[in-house]
Amino acid sequence: MFIQKKVKDLTIPLDRYSVVSPDNTLQEAVSSLRGSYCQLDTGLCTEAGPRAILVVDKKGKLVGILDFRAILKVLIPEVAGGLTRKLESLGVSIAFAEASASSLDEARAQFNARVTRNAAVKVKDIMLKIRGTIRADAELLEALKLIFRYKISKLPVYEGNKLVGVLRDTDLFLAVADILMD
Repeated sequence: MFIQKKVKDLTIPLDRYSVVSPDNTLQEAVSSLRGSYCQLDTGLCTEAGPRAILVVDKKGKLVGILDFRAILKVLIPEVAGGLTRKLESLGVSIAFAEASASSLDEARAQFNARVTRNAAVKVKDIMLKIRGTIRADAELLEALKLIFRYKISKLPVYEGNKLVGVLRDTDLFLAVADILMD
């Protein structure tokens, strides 16, 4: 039952996540995430792991999270909309088909180079800040409230001062959906 379960019952353990430093490049972070997200033994990505990277400082403290959306927004900002001055100040190339491109084919040829150039951005400059955390022994309803209050999809889970994993909105959804299946 949803009400009887605790956060620790749905927490994805820390060892399932990719962990990078704030000083890593986005390219290094993407490589790390691909390794933990995909089971590549067969040559195919089976989408088995978490869809985020934990950003941990030199002292082992969680300082941020990178998810698919944040990564793609930097690698290909022209499709994300709402481009910010911060991305431009980081030297991220934002024009998909700049005026200097003589044709769409030329713009497409430059696309891979732009993605590669944008991947040189440091993780610390683009990571999502931690906006909420929860105790492992907390009620699931408390976690659900925090996820909605802070408009987040991942909630770091702690036992005392130790990070033990992450609770995802998808896991909470499945726990609520289980009520309908009973």
